[in-house]
Amino acid sequence: MPEHDPIAPAAQTDRRRFDAWLDDFFAHYYARRPVNATFIGVHDHDHALPDLSPDGLTETVHQMRGLRARLAALPAEGLDEPRRHDRRLADAFLELQLLEAELPQAPRSNPTVATGEGVFSVLALFLRDAEPLADRVAAATARMERLPAFLAAARATTHQAPPAWTERASREAQAGAAYFARGVPRLAADRGIDDARFLAAAETASATFAEHAAWLERDLLARPTDAVACGRDAFDRFLGRGHCLAADQDAAWVEASGWDAFERARDDLERAARAIDPTSTWPELLATLPDQHPSAEEYPGAFAATWEAARRAALDHDLVTWPDFPIRYVSVPPSDREAAADLYYLPYRCPPLFGRPEVHRYLIAPLEPAVTEAERERVLRANHDAAITLNHVVHHGGLGHHVQNWHAPRAASRLGQMAGVDCAARIACFSAGTLVEGWACYATDLMDEIGFLSPLTSLAERQSRLRMAARAIVDVRLHSGGFTLDEAASFYEREAGMPAAAAHAEATKNSLFPGAAMMYLVGTQAIHDLRRRLAAREGSAFSLRAFHDRFLGYGAIPVSLIAAAMLGDGSDDARAPRLDHARPIADSL
Repeated sequence: MPEHDPIAPAAQTDRRRFDAWLDDFFAHYYARRPVNATFIGVHDHDHALPDLSPDGLTETVHQMRGLRARLAALPAEGLDEPRRHDRRLADAFLELQLLEAELPQAPRSNPTVATGEGVFSVLALFLRDAEPLADRVAAATARMERLPAFLAAARATTHQAPPAWTERASREAQAGAAYFARGVPRLAADRGIDDARFLAAAETASATFAEHAAWLERDLLARPTDAVACGRDAFDRFLGRGHCLAADQDAAWVEASGWDAFERARDDLERAARAIDPTSTWPELLATLPDQHPSAEEYPGAFAATWEAARRAALDHDLVTWPDFPIRYVSVPPSDREAAADLYYLPYRCPPLFGRPEVHRYLIAPLEPAVTEAERERVLRANHDAAITLNHVVHHGGLGHHVQNWHAPRAASRLGQMAGVDCAARIACFSAGTLVEGWACYATDLMDEIGFLSPLTSLAERQSRLRMAARAIVDVRLHSGGFTLDEAASFYEREAGMPAAAAHAEATKNSLFPGAAMMYLVGTQAIHDLRRRLAAREGSAFSLRAFHDRFLGYGAIPVSLIAAAMLGDGSDDARAPRLDHARPIADSL
């Protein structure tokens, strides 16, 4: 530390010791989760795959326990606020990873872990082009050559699984076989890759995934279990340690909040529908949305035009300081198209924290001349005006995730910088969830508030609030044993207006990740609550743009911790203060 630094020597020592520990935490994180590291932009482990063997899983647990023990011995008194946040969140990450190792969702019980990591270990290397192509080809080759041992280790440790998990893993394995058989050769042709070892490794990888898909369907599907619930105690630990909710904000509180929000959202939908057409119901009105889409000629430019209009509206209403953070809407690469539908293949992914910068690519469904007329119509109807505005622009590509992702790398919290990066199946750290998804859902509320949404698009946004509340209810009920998977899917279909296939897929995803489905509702309402409190405190001095800029400046950490810091109550080392989520979202709009 510089001699003029006013920090007391003891505090300096505390900070140096913690910083050294945090360096070791990140070294462990990236080495044991190399595919996550690739997505985050740390390329030291691009040649490696996670070790899912019994010895590998045991070693990961051993390292995490050792890190927690070392951290417990370090004093916290001299740490500043960002370091206190990092200490708490890093320890919580390790605790919850150790908890997951004993749950049905653990890698040894969850077949989708191996399939997702295996496919994206290679696919992730080519989702962007900033890094040298030769380095990525060498890394991809090494990973493809390791896939037979990787998937064999997964088969050796996975003895039972719920049928829905096995079926999802099977679809991913078949997508992997297709990607390596036909997608990678197409990629090689498009990128001018003529490395014989690379192409041979892809053939081996395809055969390996085909073999793994056959094992899933023949062997694992014959050993079903209905164990998907993590249990109420574990769920409460995800809430308290992961999302940093207050002591009384447990599973019962989440479910009650979900039902309250659900009833209000349904009433709001009915009122909004009557305002548009007194003779129609909201499901009937929403059913007309696919008819309102851009023409085939307008389609390629509709995303960018809507993005620019949304950006201009946000600036005109002084909502936020919009960063210079370019994005391009481009078609899904031909190499990925066959496999994408059965993978966690996101149109928008958080740009990597590290690595060389490039204009970020938002991947949209292709509409080239080779697409059949029926497929062309399906794509246009799926990408109707409301879907482009709400999902592809506001929530993901604009004010929501993309603007938030510009702020995250500039945060003082090192966990807050990387925690929200999208990885093979979920974000890098569970604790980022209420901020990442809460902000993106809050952003669509903001655009509705300023009048940017058309009446029908606003109605669709209100339905998303209904589904957001339904997710919170399902999250609790699934993991406390109140719903089976089939009952959860039926609830989505019956109460939230989801198509049957989407309802089943959503319920399956919820079962895989306890405490993740509720973060949309809790995060969104917590941001609204914080805004109300600060606006009441500051009165005429309150600035919406200043509030949003400061809020996003904390990075991807739990909203409850940001609220504690912005409210200045000094409670960030304990569970954060209880936030008032009972008031309707509409009260703040």
